Amino acid sequence: VQLVESGGGSVQAGGSLTLSCAASSYTYTRGALAWFRQAPGEEREGVAAIDDDGQMTYADSVKGRFTISKDNAKNTLYLQMNNIVPDDTAMYYCASGGLLLVEMSYNYWGQGTQVTVS
Repeated sequence: VQLVESGGGSVQAGGSLTLSCAASSYTYTRGALAWFRQAPGEEREGVAAIDDDGQMTYADSVKGRFTISKDNAKNTLYLQMNNIVPDDTAMYYCASGGLLLVEMSYNYWGQGTQVTVS
């Protein structure tokens, strides 16, 4: 297994949650790192990405609420989620080896962690 997400769960609207994604050194160093999400009955969508230079990209729906970061010493990607709203309910996936929030460009994917907002 090369990407392992954790930190999902149930949270009330307005609350906060931090997702983590532990990566093997091989997958961590290949291109950008990103979070995607998929709600029931919906297509997977990009949430946030961070490239090798630390430049971050966010979906409009999460700007100002979510923060992507990474810890190179731990090969770990994070997603800090604040002011969570019901529309944030989804399975969240981390991905590596791609470009910005272009889903098709990503080569490596985790199994996902569920976030449910009540």
